[in-house]
Amino acid sequence: MTKSTDGYLTLLDPERIAFPPTRLALKDPNGLLAIGGDLSPEWLLAAYRRGIFPWYSDDQPILWWSPSPRCVVLPDQFRIGRSLRKLLRRGVFSVTFDRAFDRVIQACRVSRADAEGTWITDEMHDAYRAMHRLGHAHSVEVWRDQQLVGGLYGLALGRIFFGESMFHRETGASKVAFVHLVRQLELWGCPLIDCQVSNPHLTSLGAVEVCREDFERLLEAGIRQPPFPQPWKLSWNYPRNRS
Repeated sequence: MTKSTDGYLTLLDPERIAFPPTRLALKDPNGLLAIGGDLSPEWLLAAYRRGIFPWYSDDQPILWWSPSPRCVVLPDQFRIGRSLRKLLRRGVFSVTFDRAFDRVIQACRVSRADAEGTWITDEMHDAYRAMHRLGHAHSVEVWRDQQLVGGLYGLALGRIFFGESMFHRETGASKVAFVHLVRQLELWGCPLIDCQVSNPHLTSLGAVEVCREDFERLLEAGIRQPPFPQPWKLSWNYPRNRS
């Protein structure tokens, strides 16, 4: 464990799956908690149950984070903006769940690399595909004329969804994916969608920031609830005749 003036950075024991208290995370960089471990399902499940997630680049060891404030979406408070309502009413896209997980994560990876370099390393890519095969990771796909034009993926534990990444090849497609995800999870009784770190795109989709203590309180309650129905099937659709 390395001490800093604003927290502790823990070197994880590779032989023991255990994370330090999140209150020990560094303030600069915000939320950096630990180094090491691996991305096996056992490590990932232990991390996400605590609200901890991996985020690192190819030239770094595995870094684990618990930032505060935390960016979240509360489904029961989510509102669809006017321009997005117009797009949904047009009905130009169709949406599915878990039909093309591998294609979605690869598209997210390419999208990030084109923009600013990807954190979806080979190791991360393989790890979340494994989590999908185990039923923990899920994707939302947006299609137009049978072509994949947008989507997102993340993990689900209990009644909590942890968003990881999204992409679009047509304007608005990732937002359409997100709206369908939020509304479907709301129908399933989801109290919280974790978006990790705020950015303008997430804010435009209704994400808000909460302190780590409030996030972990909501997380603990949601994790204890029964898991979402399997397999994932979309039953929510935006009413076309809605004003």
